Amino acid sequence: MDFESSAKTRDLLERLGAFMDAHVYPNERLYHEQVAADRWGHPPILEELKAKARAAGLWNLFLPESEHGAGLSNAEYAPLCEVMGRVHFSSQVFNCSAPDTGNIETLIRYGSEAQKDRWLQPLLDGEIRSAFAMTEPDVASSDATNIVATIRRDGGDYVLNGRKWWISGIGDEACQVMIFLGLSDPDAPKHQRHSMILVPRDAPGVTILRPLTVFGYDDAPHGHMEILFENVRVPAENMLLGEGRGFEIAQGRLGPGRIHHCMRLIGLAERCLELMCRRVKTRVAFGRPIAEQSVTLERIAESRILIDQARLLTLKAAWMMDTVGNKVARAEIAMIKVAAPNMACRVIDWAIQAHGAAGVSDDFVLANYYAHARKLRFADGPDEVHRNQIGRLELAKYA
Repeated sequence: MDFESSAKTRDLLERLGAFMDAHVYPNERLYHEQVAADRWGHPPILEELKAKARAAGLWNLFLPESEHGAGLSNAEYAPLCEVMGRVHFSSQVFNCSAPDTGNIETLIRYGSEAQKDRWLQPLLDGEIRSAFAMTEPDVASSDATNIVATIRRDGGDYVLNGRKWWISGIGDEACQVMIFLGLSDPDAPKHQRHSMILVPRDAPGVTILRPLTVFGYDDAPHGHMEILFENVRVPAENMLLGEGRGFEIAQGRLGPGRIHHCMRLIGLAERCLELMCRRVKTRVAFGRPIAEQSVTLERIAESRILIDQARLLTLKAAWMMDTVGNKVARAEIAMIKVAAPNMACRVIDWAIQAHGAAGVSDDFVLANYYAHARKLRFADGPDEVHRNQIGRLELAKYA
């Protein structure tokens, strides 16, 4: 494998790091203050940072094989994700945040020209945001074939009914469109029963019931909402690709998003390791700096090992996606989805322990980051699903 960065990637990394130092870190506290003042508003500082990022050419850095992005491969883009991951909201500054990235890729790959005209350009310009409505409270949504919310044809429209929850991004007032996964033909073959359709957020019958919390955090203004769809009518031309092709779209959508999540988690873990090291060098317990305690040294060493292992595995998965495709790389993609969140949870937990009671407070980012990392052991499929897939693929080598 050749992980040597291209000159273009090295330049972007240098400029991205400088932008983070000059603009994002100094405004991190202001961002959180503005969110606290208006939970579901849109922080003004975010729009200021987005304008600066776009002017600096640090915009839509994802999108491999597309003229709309920076023209980077997955392996080239991955280190940029790590830098953005050091501040939880910063990927949005560069218009590289989920679920918009996956939805933009979906529209580019599978959207009609009319769908692109209406939704794609505003998303690429960062003028609007989007959501992906799949998970449901009444079924185990880790098996997407369980999804029971319905999509029914009625003349020139489709009618949607069902309840969704943990719908990320819908809390943002800038969100204007959702991709809805629903059951369109219960009698079709298993993986041709579901479809994806575009739903305007303001469509009659769409009701946001409540924001959901993760260990007490509601992740405002992004939000994870529970939504009720009651006889929601959308035009037939909002159907993506065609009826029964929901799983086909999903397979093309998930691979890059998992690389992005994992590399951002690695950046997040790096920041928490840095905070741990700085903390233990300034605290004394039982007559010695905490940094000199053997258990602390072991945890710092293990953190470095775990982070670097996760990074290399994620870069390998990205490289394989670029060179042999998502299908061949499916084991590696599944492995990083297990490895990165578990690594981050462990590193952050050790950082919290090093901070003592302060670590579980909002005086530091650690508690919020732990909640985020722990959540990602469910997002894009729980650990158990990925481990089962990895195990089956490994056993298949010995058939």
